Amino acid sequence: MPVGAVMMVLAVRFLPETERRGGRFDVAGALLATLGSTALVLGIVDAADFGWTAPAALLPLAAGVVVLGSFVAVERRAAQPIVPLRLFTSRERGGADVTRMLYMGAMMGFFFTAQFVQSVYHWTPLQAGMAFLPMTLVNFALAVQVPRLLERAARPLVLVTGVALTTVGMAWLSRLGLHTPYLTGIALPMVLIGAGQGLTLAPLTSSGVDGVAALDAGAASGLVNTVHQIGSALALSLLTAVAATVSTGHTPADIAGRSAAALTGSAVLLALAVATVLTLIAPARAPHTERSL
Repeated sequence: MPVGAVMMVLAVRFLPETERRGGRFDVAGALLATLGSTALVLGIVDAADFGWTAPAALLPLAAGVVVLGSFVAVERRAAQPIVPLRLFTSRERGGADVTRMLYMGAMMGFFFTAQFVQSVYHWTPLQAGMAFLPMTLVNFALAVQVPRLLERAARPLVLVTGVALTTVGMAWLSRLGLHTPYLTGIALPMVLIGAGQGLTLAPLTSSGVDGVAALDAGAASGLVNTVHQIGSALALSLLTAVAATVSTGHTPADIAGRSAAALTGSAVLLALAVATVLTLIAPARAPHTERSL
């Protein structure tokens, strides 16, 4: 909060005011997008409790698909849509949005890692937080070097390297068991994941807003953040459902099994993210050298 407050003051003082434009808020689009996404999350959550064929899961899932279909129809006709569909005409931007949903969704597996170290290792919440320190430090160290890396290598190369490193680290982390040692079973995989995150997030954000017209810059930026949140919510629901298929008990063995299953799901999502980068983002960028983010 203190950092955010300082940034707000500095923004008011130093950032130039953009040109003001009149318009109408896309109420229908906002409502349909929210209701559709919520219905999908509800359906996935209920699937964990009642099964994928239960009406409690199928009805919200079907409703979510229908509502989101209506959202697309409304956005096509809206004079000032909350999500201009022209943003999806770029193969790179579309690929970046899909990759971000998969990538940030996969990171939700860390909820299970925190539960694992507290329930299996019997660590305190503070110790559990410190367990993530190797990932955080490596992430920061590499993230600040990304601009220099992009002066020497193409953005897709940096991006796919980052996502691939994250995938390998997550697959390693998913091997958790009752007798997994912290150093080799959690800390070292987190080093790889942290390195992957440091290389991935800035180039992924750049691809998500690359080439948009000034008029659509705000919408493109908002879409990047929206898919980030939607991907996280949907994936957490999905990973919870996957974990519940293994066990619903509360013993250390149950929690270890659920954690391994959920993290395996995260690794699968990351593998799909690698495929998305290779098939959508990389072919869309012919130059081999990027001079900026």
